[in-house]
Amino acid sequence: MRKKWITLFVLLLGMIPFIAISVMPLLTSAFTPPQATPSPMASPAAGDKVAELQAQEKGYQLVLEREPNNATALEGLVLARLQLIQLGKGEIASVIDPLRRLAAQRPEQTDYAILLGQAQQQTGDREGAAQTFQGVLAKSPGNLNALRALVDLYLKENRPQAAIGLIEETLQGAEQANKVQPGSVDVTAVQLLLGDVYMTQKRYDEALTLFQNLGKENPNDFRPVLAQAMALTEQGKKTEAASLYAKAVELAPAKYKDAIQRAAQQVPKESPATPEPSPQQ
Repeated sequence: MRKKWITLFVLLLGMIPFIAISVMPLLTSAFTPPQATPSPMASPAAGDKVAELQAQEKGYQLVLEREPNNATALEGLVLARLQLIQLGKGEIASVIDPLRRLAAQRPEQTDYAILLGQAQQQTGDREGAAQTFQGVLAKSPGNLNALRALVDLYLKENRPQAAIGLIEETLQGAEQANKVQPGSVDVTAVQLLLGDVYMTQKRYDEALTLFQNLGKENPNDFRPVLAQAMALTEQGKKTEAASLYAKAVELAPAKYKDAIQRAAQQVPKESPATPEPSPQQ
């Protein structure tokens, strides 16, 4: 159940499009309520689903009245409410309390805290969201979900230097963190995130140089190659990008190949150059 509702929350809030494949699906604050489609009458199936979910919500609430710390009921309540939100029958604020309780009960399961921070951000509590993300990073400096979420928050607040500083601080502490707990900080993924921030600030040359250096250091890693392809695409160098997309597909594990191919197919083709008119004799 936990995996199902976390996945649903990710779908509700959207995905970070750039290098999402490389640093894993992360939450962002781009939650958009479903748009209503004009219809002479509501779908009976949709109405039945709403009634079913509302009944589930009530059931979990009754359990929590008797057992306030019942984690299974808290998870079920979050899932039911998220599905109601997806159907346009709920508010993001309704999941904050159960998520806060889950995060307090199970601090080792950082997904709860990260989802809580995203929900806080959605409802306008950016200070609370930042504190939540910072709390995760204080215990797990290499937690990519929390790092990406806090970087995203800083960017939305028009604080790119704060985002860059956070990433650089993570990189500076990576060697020591990995000595204490090997593999706790994925240095390549964090550097890709830095390049992503450069891209958002239109610092394309710096981003591309970073990605190229990463590719040289990690010749069998598809992520820097894919990042280079995306950077070149942003600069309008679609022909150069095409060969890198192909290389990324070749290097990537099977589970990522289709997604990379779809990304490559979405790149508009360059228009052929218009031949110059020949000089009149």
